[in-house]
Amino acid sequence: MVFGAGRAVEAKLPHLLVCVLLLGLADSMIGPYLVLFGTDRARLSPFQVGVFLSVIAVSGLFVTHWLGRRYDRGAGRWPAFVAVLAPAVGYLALSTTPRYALLLVIGVGLLGAGLAAFSQVFALARTHLDRATGGESRRGTLALRSAFSIAFVIGPIVGSAALAWRGYGGLLLLTSLAFALISAPLLLLGATPVTGTAPRSRAPTRLRRPVLLVAASFTLFNTAMCAGGVALPLYLTRTLARPVQDVGLLASTCALAEIPAALSLMLLPARVRQHRVLLLGMLLFVVYFVLVPASSSLPLLLAAQVARGGAIAAVNALGIAYMQDLMPEAPGRASALFANAFITASLVSGLVAGATAQALGYRAALLLCALISAAGCVLLIGARPVPRELATTAGPAPVSAPAPRHAGD
Repeated sequence: MVFGAGRAVEAKLPHLLVCVLLLGLADSMIGPYLVLFGTDRARLSPFQVGVFLSVIAVSGLFVTHWLGRRYDRGAGRWPAFVAVLAPAVGYLALSTTPRYALLLVIGVGLLGAGLAAFSQVFALARTHLDRATGGESRRGTLALRSAFSIAFVIGPIVGSAALAWRGYGGLLLLTSLAFALISAPLLLLGATPVTGTAPRSRAPTRLRRPVLLVAASFTLFNTAMCAGGVALPLYLTRTLARPVQDVGLLASTCALAEIPAALSLMLLPARVRQHRVLLLGMLLFVVYFVLVPASSSLPLLLAAQVARGGAIAAVNALGIAYMQDLMPEAPGRASALFANAFITASLVSGLVAGATAQALGYRAALLLCALISAAGCVLLIGARPVPRELATTAGPAPVSAPAPRHAGD
């Protein structure tokens, strides 16, 4: 039985890994340059660029939620195909028109759907890996999340090379191709199994208090992370008068620290609870945001980035599995809640960081991020699971009865 489960995981995990790697490459190739595309290629004002990015994010919130609910009503691959093929068309369409109204339509109608791809791939991963392992999918999810982080180290470099080679047209074409290619491993993944013995209820799953508190906690964590990402470069170059190159050095240090930290979570023994590891990660984030405003030397700033990488790894790598464990009957909505916590944070973080920095300075903006992180810790403590929940190996109980059924794809 164990041997058979291991072979089933080996058959599914490579396809899921390719999906995640391609998705991470697509997102990270275009992400750093979308603002520049708006200003340099489309000739938009900073305000117009801000509106363009905001409508994509708002569209992504709604599409992610909607596709998550559709997944739980009948698990299948079609929501994931929508989430990867829509942006594939959208990024091609961006290169065909400079008209602002059309760019907004493309953003709302096509690019926003791409923000749902992350949650859909991880919902599929939960379903497939749970079926293969009798409920033990955490390590597979951690491996996938680590692959996503690795792709984010590589993607900006590939995007920069594409931009230098063929300009924005080449970058948009390559991004579109990366999204389109995700459909290949999705096809090879096979039909989506239904793990329960009873048909899925079409009634919406009620969001319980612990789920809401955890979602709010993750939103605050991501708000601090995104706002800190806005404030840190300005703090380094304006307040500390450090060279611009130090910004890239610190960002690379954080990214490199995040990958082994995420992979090491796979080695945690079963007796260690996810809730405690998540809380430790959030507390580490508080320490980071207190340490950076008090630091001026490069070694201390680099050490702080190692702490930041560890915190991000703990929350972002374990967080999606934890949310899915809280909602084992609704992996689509659980994954969507986790993804929307980041999308929501990205919408408000720029305003939070900018307004605080303008009024009180960059140190104050970083200290505010510490307070936001601390508030996230309080909410996570309030969401502490009852004793029967949730070990790191938590998940739906193994299904031993009927042969697997498959949902419509």
